[in-house]
Amino acid sequence: MSNRIFGHISDYPEGSWFESRVALSQAGLHRPRIAGISGTESEGADSIVLSGGYEDDEDLGDEIVYTGHGGRDQDTGKQVASQKLTRGNLALAKSKLQGLPVRVIRGSTHKSDNSPPVGYRYDGLYRVEDYWQERGRAGYYIWRYRLVKIIENQTPSSPIATDNPATYLKPNRQEITVLRIVRDTKQARQIKVLYDYHCQVCGIRLQSNAGPYVEAAHIRPLGIPHNGSDSINNLICLCPNHHVLFDYGTFSIADDLSLLGIKGALTRVENHEINIDNLRYHREHYFSIQGEAN
Repeated sequence: MSNRIFGHISDYPEGSWFESRVALSQAGLHRPRIAGISGTESEGADSIVLSGGYEDDEDLGDEIVYTGHGGRDQDTGKQVASQKLTRGNLALAKSKLQGLPVRVIRGSTHKSDNSPPVGYRYDGLYRVEDYWQERGRAGYYIWRYRLVKIIENQTPSSPIATDNPATYLKPNRQEITVLRIVRDTKQARQIKVLYDYHCQVCGIRLQSNAGPYVEAAHIRPLGIPHNGSDSINNLICLCPNHHVLFDYGTFSIADDLSLLGIKGALTRVENHEINIDNLRYHREHYFSIQGEAN
């Protein structure tokens, strides 16, 4: 069993500075001395280093859009091939699935106002909110990860269980809570009523002791960098199982509403118009080259 730590490292609070990658490794903040992602395909990723190695990285401080590894020419640093969802890339995806916190270290060579002037700085824990594939600036497919800083000692609005919360602790034993944001807008409620709380994929209507339950799924995700809209034409009604499978690209939807990746077709009532461009966006970023990427 690995002794990998997901969370803060004792004696090194947020803001700790290090002269080199060797010092980072010796402290246990980020073990690899070259790779930007620390982790394994089976366990998940425990830390990343922002060092300016990939041109597509975006650093907004408390929110980071991070580029996965692979596909670069070792001499020029240019992207010359598509990345695969393996090794560190798969480790970060695993952290998303399991709700594991990721330590973020910024290096001085990372071109951002948030980077230290020299050396490396530990900037706290982030959660992986989303991951997807897209064409990078060089024209090749890359894997992208949206990381959001975990604000500690915050009253959780919708907590979810984690595999081992006892490991997500600071040296002074402050607990970290991973949140799952559940949006219930007017449009989300409208789509549920429109389908009488039935899943558009399997047709199931879940009944709890408090009433029926179903989830409104955005076809094109909200927020940066996807910028999907919270409107009826960007929403479908799914049971929890199919919502998760859709979000993680196990299946997608063709323009004619036939399902890709699983059998069947999406049920649609007459007055529910679906934006075809959003369906194409989902296929391009979450589904279309899954086989090629693995």
